[in-house]
Amino acid sequence: MNVHKNARLTAHSRADLARRVLYGGQSRKAVAAAFGIDAKTVGKWVERFRSEGPAGLLDCSSRPKTLRQLTLAETVEQIIALRRQRWTGQQIARETKVSPATVSRILRRARLSRVRDLDPPEPVVRYERQTPGELIHIDIKKLGRFDQVGHRITGDRTRQSSNRGKRGGKAWGAGWEFVHVCIDDASRIAFSQVLPDEKKESAMAFLKAAIAYYASLGVTVTGVMTDNGSCYKAHAFRDLCKTLGLKHIRTKPYTPKTNGKAERFVQTSLREWAYAQAYQTSDQRAAELGPWLHRYNWHRPHGGIKSQTPISRLGLSEDNLLSIHI
Repeated sequence: MNVHKNARLTAHSRADLARRVLYGGQSRKAVAAAFGIDAKTVGKWVERFRSEGPAGLLDCSSRPKTLRQLTLAETVEQIIALRRQRWTGQQIARETKVSPATVSRILRRARLSRVRDLDPPEPVVRYERQTPGELIHIDIKKLGRFDQVGHRITGDRTRQSSNRGKRGGKAWGAGWEFVHVCIDDASRIAFSQVLPDEKKESAMAFLKAAIAYYASLGVTVTGVMTDNGSCYKAHAFRDLCKTLGLKHIRTKPYTPKTNGKAERFVQTSLREWAYAQAYQTSDQRAAELGPWLHRYNWHRPHGGIKSQTPISRLGLSEDNLLSIHI
């Protein structure tokens, strides 16, 4: 018997109170007051002593007297098989003659209780081109223009810092601007520009500027990957890729992970440039893009390439680095 330090009763005390009631003629209430316990507790130990003797005064095991029977392995397999055929828990319970609670417990243990568990996501296939310029990823991020510090910094949403979206006479707010981004698959060297729209003319101008930027680093671009935006599906953009000798690859619809390097670069640029500080205007924010890109390419360790800087993957000599480093 394991008795804690503040226990009112031990087996000896229980026997004493039971004898006082059964043989001493004392009332349960009086014995309860003497031992500092409740009268119901006195009655419990008296009844145990009367029916089981001294052995009944010992603490009983908390283990239930009867345990549920384990479900047969064949039934468990049948439940899982029916679930993979998209049967509901109630249908499975009726078919297998098992309670719904048991079916739920088995499916939860097999991690098939939710419908989405029946179609687990495909494993992520990571890829990386071997040569810089073999493939560049291009994407576009839409950002709102502003003429004073925004609510992301002030936290004040009751008075929107930008009048974008409010009809105020002739103008329709501050409008939008579009950040065109490009990142090399092998080296992770990035290039970006803030342009007024996401039309085919802007996309074509950005592609030319990106090709020229990589050429200044000694990188010849041979392939480009984009999503299925209208500007990239335009015949003019297709013809430009042919003229530049680029193999144009478009991602499968609704699979942004295919263009994941560009998607990830967009998130990094938002966190470390666009929303990193309190810009007074969107023009000031756009002016800071160039210096931030320089830090990203030349000085910032990149987790995807073992904490190396992107420029280090070009294998440039010291003389070449000095000639192109600003």
